[in-house]
Amino acid sequence: MANGLGKGGRKKESNKLTAMMHVRNEAGRYLEAVLADLSGFVDEIVIVDDASTDQTPDIAASFPKVVKLVRNKESLFHKEWLLREQLWRAAEETNPDWLLAVDADEFYEDYTKDAMRELIDQDEYDTVSFRMYDFWDSVTHYREDEWWNLHQRPIMTLVRYLPGYHYAFPKRAHHAPRLPFTYSALPGLDTDLRIKHFGWAGSAEERRAKHDRYIKLDPEGQWGSLGHYASILEPNPRLIRWQERNRDDE
Repeated sequence: MANGLGKGGRKKESNKLTAMMHVRNEAGRYLEAVLADLSGFVDEIVIVDDASTDQTPDIAASFPKVVKLVRNKESLFHKEWLLREQLWRAAEETNPDWLLAVDADEFYEDYTKDAMRELIDQDEYDTVSFRMYDFWDSVTHYREDEWWNLHQRPIMTLVRYLPGYHYAFPKRAHHAPRLPFTYSALPGLDTDLRIKHFGWAGSAEERRAKHDRYIKLDPEGQWGSLGHYASILEPNPRLIRWQERNRDDE
């Protein structure tokens, strides 16, 4: 099938798709557009606001599909694994069927959104992985080079919620996985379905600020690669124009 779902798997109707994200000071960026987009294809949204000092919580609360909004009084920004755990627990309380882990600057391609219902109404796989494209300097081009090639391998962002299954997050202050690593032991589907990540699509000044924040959080490269951090400042990276996939492409 063009959506990447293999044959087989007994269909189960009416599964609920719940998106979950943690946010901090996202007003004026992509949050409102992301929530509007998610509202068109998910059933519910769960958000943990990490002590924002702007209008982020108000934006989140304005969307009817945001059924749970947790507001932290003190930030856990420097303990990312705790944020991931907190978000997971909050989502659990909504009795989800499937959980879609989304960041506040990610958009699922229309072609990918069209596949979601089929992906969550099958009984063969418990996890689904997508291709993440890092857009750079604009929302028209993505970066592809030695350091920026995440889209060449699938990343798990969609999982079936299994009550009673053991979940665990590695204790990582930075770059903590968005979903429990214990889910990697379950039957998974790798797809060519695509996600557009706009986190690097802003100005050079914004990228410099993110670079500086990464170095402050992880000065020795314990949670990531110092070479990768340095590549954020590359003045002339290799960029490729994004081509939206046609729904009729097989």
